[in-house]
Order: sequence, then C-alpha cells, then structure tokens
Amino acid sequence: MSMFRKLAAALVVAAMTMQAKGADPVQLYAAGSLRSALTEIAAAFEAAANVKVQAKFGASGTLKDQIADGARADVFASANMEHPQALAGARKSGPVVLFARNRLCALARPGVAVETATLLDRVLDPNVKLGTSTPRADPSGDYAWEVFRKAEKLRPGAFAALERKALKLVGGPDAPTAPPGRTVYGMLITDGKADIFLTYCTNAAEAKMDVAGAQIVALPEELAVGADYGLTVIAQAQPDAYRFAMYILSSDGQTVLSKHGFAAPALAR
Repeated sequence: MSMFRKLAAALVVAAMTMQAKGADPVQLYAAGSLRSALTEIAAAFEAAANVKVQAKFGASGTLKDQIADGARADVFASANMEHPQALAGARKSGPVVLFARNRLCALARPGVAVETATLLDRVLDPNVKLGTSTPRADPSGDYAWEVFRKAEKLRPGAFAALERKALKLVGGPDAPTAPPGRTVYGMLITDGKADIFLTYCTNAAEAKMDVAGAQIVALPEELAVGADYGLTVIAQAQPDAYRFAMYILSSDGQTVLSKHGFAAPALAR
C-alpha cells in the first residue's frame, strides 16, 4: 500500500472513531495559494454534506504557529509538508497526507525581456526588481531560497546576490492585500514593485489572467523547484473535519485541485 493510501486510511479510521456529526462549522486554515481551489471545494462539500466551512487563508508558517499556539482550527492545508508534520510530531494533529503538488514559476511584468534560458541572467541583473515571499513564514519564500541555492551551484556568488536583492513582498505581517477582483501578484507587478516574481505557477496563472501582457516563465531544469502540499486534521477536531479532509482527498476534491493547476496525487492512483 502506498504512503498516500496508508495515511488516507488513517484519516478514515480516525473519522470512524468520532461521533457522527459536529454542530459547528469546520475551521479550515489553508495556504493562500489554495484560496481559489479550496473555496470551490468547500462550497461543494457544504452543498453535499450540509456542513459549513469557515476558511482562513494565509502564509502556511504563520498559520502553523497560530495552530501550535492554540488557535481554533480543525483542518490545516499547508503549502509544504514540514509545517503539518511539525504539528503531527508535537501531537497537535493527526497523520499528514500529501494532497497536492505545485511548482515555482517566474511571473514577469509586461515588457520585461525574459525567457527560461535567460532567467538566471535577468534575476541577477541589478536593475531588475526580484520579488519573493517571506522565508520561514511562507513556504513560497523557502522554495525561492532553494532556487537561490541551486543558482549558487551554477554561478558561485549567486546565492548572496539573490538573497541581498530579493524583495520579500508577501507572506509577512505587513504584506499588502489586493482589492476585490485582483490578485496580489498582479497588483505588485502592475504597480512596479517587482519586475520578476518567484511564486507558485498556480499564482502566476491567476495573475496572468489579471494583468494583460504578464508573462509566466518556467524555471530551467537546473533551477526547478517543486512544492508538496500537506493536509492534516488537528487534534480534538470536530467529527466533520475528518469528513471534509476526506472530501479534499476524494476524486471530486482532487479534480477541482487539478482544474486550478495543481497536480493531484490521488487522481494518478
């Protein structure tokens, strides 16, 4: 049996040991990159199960710290495996399931001359503003720093240069919010805060729909970084939390994730 199926089975067993139904809305804490997909999944679950879901989206590291400090959460959907595994290791949650995959892309503002083959040259250019998320608070920032470490192997000195120039525009406590109908990444490149932004490919795709002429540039193979997303149910969560977690892992939930640009592990099995 695969690890995915073992962990999913563990969630089923946990759910079976709980009472049949909880009275309160399921409290979902989830990575901001999952907002569109999990909002759609939650709406479908609410309609099918007659259970409300209240979602809080943000930087996964910040959400993990809030849960560890006692925040009222039932389900945690993180943009990495490390944060939910830390909660599980501290016995603050159940098993962790890999439920989605993403990749890092470069989002470039209109007019920037860049392609995959020239991406490293462009992000190292002192005249190019390089946007990232905030490491430790947000896995997207950690993944960007992984790109920097890979760049160092190709060009000694690149890590220090990229770390020095990287603008941590999102993921921190003072991160801006976009107005309704806009994406924060589209807003930032439109406002000239960044010329090239290292972010998830799913975020870049949403920003491209927001900003005419925005470009999505794939990272070259030697710089490519993938993102594994982990799902866990918090200890002492209400029974409906397990039902919602299993719905995310179901073919219906995984199909929605795939539609929004994520690789959905359960669909491949």
